[in-house]
Amino acid sequence: MVDNNVDFDQRIRRLNKKHAALSRGYTARMRKDGLIELKPRRGSGRSPLRALLLLCLAVLAFKAFLLASLGPDSYDARLSRLAEGTPVEQAGAWVMQADPASRFLAEQIGPILR
Repeated sequence: MVDNNVDFDQRIRRLNKKHAALSRGYTARMRKDGLIELKPRRGSGRSPLRALLLLCLAVLAFKAFLLASLGPDSYDARLSRLAEGTPVEQAGAWVMQADPASRFLAEQIGPILR
């Protein structure tokens, strides 16, 4: 009797675990015998890294666009004014520094007319 109770508890624990996994998303597929089988979607561990990479690329493209549209001299003058401001503005100036990649992309874009 005790063995049956332990088996039942283990099965309930396993079903609760599968239910929690299915609640985060699942894929359904039909087996050869016609039974529909649900499998939990695996969590993607790469999404935060991918989001960070896309953010860095967006900042790089924005810097290159600004550098191309303002010109290097005007861009550096605005950046130096920003660096004299509050700590948040100083952090923004540090992020927006023209690096070799943004300068290269700005050269590829070419001067943008205002």
